[in-house]
Amino acid sequence: MSNGAGHRPALRRLFPFLNWFPVTMPVLRGDALAGVTGALVLVPKAMAYAHLSGLPVHYGLYVAFVPAILGAMWGSSQQLATGPVAVISLMTAAALAPLALPFSADYIALALLLSLLVGLIQLALGALKLGTIVSFVSHPVILGFMNAAAVLIALSQIDMLLGIPKGRSDVFLVDVWDMLGHLPQTHLPTLAMSAFALVLMLALRRVARVSRLSVLIAVVVTILASAAIDFERNTQALPDRIADADTRDLVKAYVDADQRLQVLAANAPVRGALMRSLEPVDARAAAVLRHQIHLEQIDAAVLKAENKERLRYISGLAFERGAEGEGGAMLYVIGAPDEVATDGGRWRIRKIEGGELRLAGGGEVVGQVPRGLPAFKVPTISFDTVLSLLSAAVVIALVAFMESIAMAKAIAAKTRQAIDPNQELIGQGVANIGGSFFQSYPACGSFTGSAINLQAGARTGMAMVFNGLFVVVTLLLLTPLLYHLPKATLAVVILLAVSGLITPAAMRHCWQASRADGAVAVTTFVVTILAAPHLDKGILFGAVLAIALYLYRTVTPRVALLGRHPDGTLRDIKVYPQLPTSERVVALRFDDSLYFANAAFFEQAVLEVVAAKPQMRYLLIVGSGINQMDASGEEVVRHLVERLRSSGVTLVFAGIKKQVLDLMHRTGLQPLIGSENFFPNEDQALVAIYERLGEGGSGALLPRPATGGAAR
Repeated sequence: MSNGAGHRPALRRLFPFLNWFPVTMPVLRGDALAGVTGALVLVPKAMAYAHLSGLPVHYGLYVAFVPAILGAMWGSSQQLATGPVAVISLMTAAALAPLALPFSADYIALALLLSLLVGLIQLALGALKLGTIVSFVSHPVILGFMNAAAVLIALSQIDMLLGIPKGRSDVFLVDVWDMLGHLPQTHLPTLAMSAFALVLMLALRRVARVSRLSVLIAVVVTILASAAIDFERNTQALPDRIADADTRDLVKAYVDADQRLQVLAANAPVRGALMRSLEPVDARAAAVLRHQIHLEQIDAAVLKAENKERLRYISGLAFERGAEGEGGAMLYVIGAPDEVATDGGRWRIRKIEGGELRLAGGGEVVGQVPRGLPAFKVPTISFDTVLSLLSAAVVIALVAFMESIAMAKAIAAKTRQAIDPNQELIGQGVANIGGSFFQSYPACGSFTGSAINLQAGARTGMAMVFNGLFVVVTLLLLTPLLYHLPKATLAVVILLAVSGLITPAAMRHCWQASRADGAVAVTTFVVTILAAPHLDKGILFGAVLAIALYLYRTVTPRVALLGRHPDGTLRDIKVYPQLPTSERVVALRFDDSLYFANAAFFEQAVLEVVAAKPQMRYLLIVGSGINQMDASGEEVVRHLVERLRSSGVTLVFAGIKKQVLDLMHRTGLQPLIGSENFFPNEDQALVAIYERLGEGGSGALLPRPATGGAAR
């Protein structure tokens, strides 16, 4: 019996979800209601966030399934909802876009590997109990980064809201500028659908009974409207049907380059395996093959860059379709000759696939969503790919954990739960690792989902299990109903979701609290915007700047020369220059830990005071602000004691804390100074100093005698 009781705490630490049990029927009903309520809101948002990350919409549902359940089972918070979120989705897109084409098979494979790396980093940090590492990324850095990310997310949805093309390059602001150049090509039906969805969601938010389900209702209504008006109009054509010769040649060049890239991609694994097999037996042949592989990689990079530029131009063109003829209708760049009869519509090349043009004449819709659960699939791992994703994975892991732990602490403040940051790291790590094997991109704790969980009455993590089961029902039964969902609606969902992340008031408050912290927040914001889509640079720059400013502040801490104030306390004479001081006794207060970075500054400050007071006999160091001392600080104090003693000045300490006294005792510094020169507080020290000088009762720095009222 005792053995079972002894094993139970260890088992619960290993499997935290055991703390949910036993579950009573009222708790189970409450969790089921909260789970279904949260899922009704989550499903449309999950699809929107997946599209933001550059993945097909059903991958958002995958993230809302396996990672959501695993995060609840291995986390310490009972109400934290793990799933897709806007900021992590944008960071995923920023990390993967330079390496592969969004929505492509290679891009999806990279997303799964990124999820695995993020999970491994989080799990390792949690297992090593390094949850406090997030303290190195300060609140101003996160504040600036979140505001910048929200602005970038909003800008990234302009093309979906207006139905205009958007290119992808290494400079996000350049893409936005190019996109704004296409404003005259705004697709009016798409703009109308965006406005309709926006007005509908905002109106529903004002109705208390349905405000929580405003997104779901808007999604259903716009799906019905899209199907009713045939919002989507798609067709196909061959490059030969383009009437303009220059445009036709450009499209054919894109097709040829794309076919060449597919051949190179297919041959790369085979040639790599052959090279590794040759290395032990024929080093020369292996070297030749390695050189050829390197040349092919260069060719592939050039072809990708050229095709990116071609597609950027082609996607901005608008066509009219002529009458059907042998081989299909001819395509004329807008402005067809008057004698040519056209259908009067505007068609764009949405995609070039398999040598065929995919033409869109209406607004974009989600289209066919695969039915069924995500299959088990091991992420494709290669050394080069891991290296290229590692820095982004570290940043995403930390940002995701900070979002998660912030929400978990907010919930704990209301529910009075005990939150373990290291267990939350483990929970998020398990969620992302498990999700990576079931086709999920990185997930983290969701503010919206967690708030709904709390408001709906969730008591245990079973709510997220029910949430995941509802997503399962959606994947198995409801995906055909999502075909006509306009992507403009998803863009509006994202726009409204990130609007709460733009917090100028919080930025202003940060500036008012500390100019240095305000500068860090603003700098992080600006660098993140300028560095986009490389968002990791923004947060890394902000973190380094925050640490540098902290070190600067500690390198030059406050050193106060003290005088006796009429209220009886010792005050800084820089603030109160009229306070009386003494030529023979000087009191100095050091307001920081004494360590290698500021030890020289402390020494210089002491020597300057000694030089300014040639008649000084005693120097009192008020050390109540010295929390720690390292070897460098100890060495400086030792030198000062010896140097001042040879000059006839005695160094006295008051208010030194136990940990500093222990260090002085271990190193022999305390005996060198003399135990008679240590006092609990500055008043006792000054009384003793003046008695040694024979000036008891008349010193300028002596404490004032207590009044009758004070004595009483």
